[in-house]
Amino acid sequence: MLRLPSFTYLQPRTLKEALAMKADAGPDGMYVAGGTDLYPNMKRRHQEPRTVISLMGIPELAGCEMRDAGCVVGSCMTLTDLSASPPVRQSARVVGEAAGLVSTPLLRNMGTLGGNLCLDTRCNYYNQTYEWRKAIDFCMKKDGHICWVAPSSPRCWAVSSSDVAPVMVALGADYVLVGPSGDRAVPAGRFYQNDGINYLTKQPDEILAEVRLPAADGWDAVYHKLRRRGSFDFPVLGVAAWVKWEPGTRKRETGRVAEARIVLGGVAGWPQEVPEAGAALAGSDLSDEAIAAAAEAAYRPAKPMDNTDFDLSWRKQMTRVYVMRALGDLARRRSAAN
Repeated sequence: MLRLPSFTYLQPRTLKEALAMKADAGPDGMYVAGGTDLYPNMKRRHQEPRTVISLMGIPELAGCEMRDAGCVVGSCMTLTDLSASPPVRQSARVVGEAAGLVSTPLLRNMGTLGGNLCLDTRCNYYNQTYEWRKAIDFCMKKDGHICWVAPSSPRCWAVSSSDVAPVMVALGADYVLVGPSGDRAVPAGRFYQNDGINYLTKQPDEILAEVRLPAADGWDAVYHKLRRRGSFDFPVLGVAAWVKWEPGTRKRETGRVAEARIVLGGVAGWPQEVPEAGAALAGSDLSDEAIAAAAEAAYRPAKPMDNTDFDLSWRKQMTRVYVMRALGDLARRRSAAN
């Protein structure tokens, strides 16, 4: 049985207290929210903090509210509450839908929005017990020097497996980080970087406090997820599709796309936006031809890695299929609305 190592557990009541506790703990301290990612990692000795600072008792990080026509969500809102939240459903339904696809009900009851957005990257060579990893002389991400996915590579190729992160990048959401030097807002697309180890631009002493969702202003979005089982599993491919329609469209018309974004999850160390796919949709009415062109544009740069479930070449083929499905959903919604 995997057991947690000994550690000190702290429960601050304010952000100020949490920041002070992290400053006292230094590099040996880590923040935790629901713990569905950190605690299993601690059991496998991936992460070994001596001090764990819980954020769940801080009222500032809980709940959500409408503000300036957009929705602001606290990072410690559980995924279950997020998926059922009326303000989220009203302003950005796709966020609640993506949250509802994460893992199982039990884990969604514990897991939080902030935890899923900051989810550790995953790899079949990394997400193993300490003894298993020791048998292969560890890997670059923890205790070793070689990335077993690409042994000649100077970087780690672990995969971003968050369900909600690709949606946030597609929506153009903003993350508010609180640290010793004050607050800063970071666009979701700049919060992530394509590196299996240094996958976040957030500093270790910063707290992801809230997420600002854009106002519902003529846009729609969907998220589709590929996994082996219909529940529990991490995505081996996620597709977030976002379109903004041109204003002033007459009711009888289906409308044209003013702007679009396609973001892929589970195929790289970060949520990978494919600008060429979005550009293929601009000015179109989401016709079959435009959808096929966007799917082909998304397929070309998608490079699934051989360190998660399913055959990588099949998963690459599924990129085209899932982009077409996601865009087809948006087209049907638009037609139904008219």
